[in-house]
Amino acid sequence: MADTVREIERKYEMAETSAATRIDADHLPDLTRAGRVATVTERGTRALDAVYYDTADQRLAADGITLRRRTGGTDAGWHLKLPVALPEVTGAVRDEIRAPLSDAPPRELTALVRSRTRDAPLVPLVRLRTRRTVHDLEDAAGRPLAEVAVDDVRARRLHPEGAARTARWREIEVELAPGSGRGAGQKLLDEVERVLTGAGARPSAAPSKLARALAETAPRTSPETAPEATREGAARPAAADADRPSGTAGDVVLRYVRAQVRAIVELDPAVRRDLPDAVHQMRVATRRLRSAFRSYAKVLDRAATDPLGVELKWLATELGAGRDQEVLADRLTAALAEVPRTLRLGPVSARLRSWSARHRAGARERLLAALDGPRYLALLENLHALLGAPPLRRPAARPAPPVVAAAVLRDYRRLAHRIEAALDTPAGPARDEALHSARKAAKRIRYAAEAASPALGRPARAFVRRTKQVQQLLGDHQDSVVARAALLELATQARRAGESGFTFGLLYGREEALAARGERELPDLWAKVSRPRYRAALRA
Repeated sequence: MADTVREIERKYEMAETSAATRIDADHLPDLTRAGRVATVTERGTRALDAVYYDTADQRLAADGITLRRRTGGTDAGWHLKLPVALPEVTGAVRDEIRAPLSDAPPRELTALVRSRTRDAPLVPLVRLRTRRTVHDLEDAAGRPLAEVAVDDVRARRLHPEGAARTARWREIEVELAPGSGRGAGQKLLDEVERVLTGAGARPSAAPSKLARALAETAPRTSPETAPEATREGAARPAAADADRPSGTAGDVVLRYVRAQVRAIVELDPAVRRDLPDAVHQMRVATRRLRSAFRSYAKVLDRAATDPLGVELKWLATELGAGRDQEVLADRLTAALAEVPRTLRLGPVSARLRSWSARHRAGARERLLAALDGPRYLALLENLHALLGAPPLRRPAARPAPPVVAAAVLRDYRRLAHRIEAALDTPAGPARDEALHSARKAAKRIRYAAEAASPALGRPARAFVRRTKQVQQLLGDHQDSVVARAALLELATQARRAGESGFTFGLLYGREEALAARGERELPDLWAKVSRPRYRAALRA
């Protein structure tokens, strides 16, 4: 994987002021008036030349992503910048992923934007030539605090051909030193901003140089030829509409569907980078989306959504292969840690480690191959097409509350039937299977209620909380079923190797007891969750 640098910065442009307050490379205000800044050292001027790549319809720009090939300065090479959501940080936060110079965009970077570009080629879009003067801000001990760059920028549009419009501007970037993004770092940015704005600067209206260049060099277009980033139903399909209150069932369901598609697209690069919890969150988004298609079949035509559901199930399976094994191994390791040493007979820890490694071998390679394969690409294209032309049925045009409430209650009846069937089944494998089926129904109604929340409000949110309790109890039970199967396998392997299987049998018994406790707790929990007044509140 290419090198990654976390970038936290704020950008400023020059306000229309008198020459007395002019800011440029030679006329910065006294930044030692900003908090801990003790010294300001100029590091000289650099000439930077960057070509920015995107699809012709600007799918990366639509999501605030930049991909550039830059020469000059100390970090020449390919740079991919992905936005990072840190609510506690004021300013642009991006992960800059770097790769060495080459003629074409490197594969390790293009893979990270594939969920946005899909099958569209990357083309040179804009060229920026920047004269950059850099100043280092340091504290009294000589520790770096931030970097202030004064940039004189010349932009030229490269695509489409014949649209060679240009623009020029000056801006200031203030970027925190690595590792100082929160707390004191945020306070420093605030203090530097106070000094700069007091000298005539103002926060930039554009989030990036590329955004400003695209805006100021844009060719005149008709709505039919406008970039995808600016058209409804495009790379971020109808994002503005998705956040606007609306009264129809179609609007409510599509808002939820859009959010899940957006989550899949945005989590794709995090999964490829193996960031914490990314695989789990992307898998949840696929499940939510598939569940919405099934729960709201009266709103979205199943002839269009059923094939997508099959592909989403496949993707969830690919995402889950390594994740499920990792969760299971963590559960067994934690359980083993609670066993007194005197009861750990034989090399149980070593056997558990080797068993886990063997089962997880190749899982990540398989997942990356799936994400790079044609089946995943086709799924992304088909989801995009569905959002561009939603297959709405007649009830989609009706007021949302009664339509979505009916869908949630249909899913409730399915869950009630499955729980009652499980409770009537004698203890054993058949009951385990019945409880697992009920768990899947609980998850489906939870997601249906999530989607309905904008239309039904508090009753739907309460429904989510209650069904989540049922889902968690049933999930713990299913985890115990899976853990027992793994422990039986481990005990069998130990016996064949001439080792004691006692410890694995002990853990098996504990898992059995945990499952039995959950089965005993289920009737009381279900009686509490299934009170008629909760369902009546959805109809109110």
